[in-house]
Amino acid sequence: MRFDLDKIVGVYEQALYLRARRNEVLVANLANADTPNYKARDIDFRTVMRQVVGQGGPQRLTVTRPGHIQPGGRDARSAELLYRQPLQPSLDGNTVDAQVEKAKFTENAVRYQATLQFLGGKFKSLVNAIKGGGR
Repeated sequence: MRFDLDKIVGVYEQALYLRARRNEVLVANLANADTPNYKARDIDFRTVMRQVVGQGGPQRLTVTRPGHIQPGGRDARSAELLYRQPLQPSLDGNTVDAQVEKAKFTENAVRYQATLQFLGGKFKSLVNAIKGGGR
């Protein structure tokens, strides 16, 4: 019996990549909190994940030939970096709000850990099934 590991893992791989990438962006924002004219960036996790699973909006592709691009999602690696709108503009043109960045980083780190735990549960279930139900 064949199984597809991609189907078992689901979108967790993409979510982990995207969460890790978002952590890098948020850390870069914090590191540049005092850099004049630095513009804070972020990734819209929900929008990218909707696109990854193929729920990106009303435009759907139809495959009419084998060589066409398949409908469905994009890869999380193609996530677009967006500029964050500052709550309060600074005189030096920097848009980083350290409090906001720390809160977003903490939330993202907790969600990254939760995704790892879900993925670990998937693998435990798979190992259990291979071993025959926990004998």
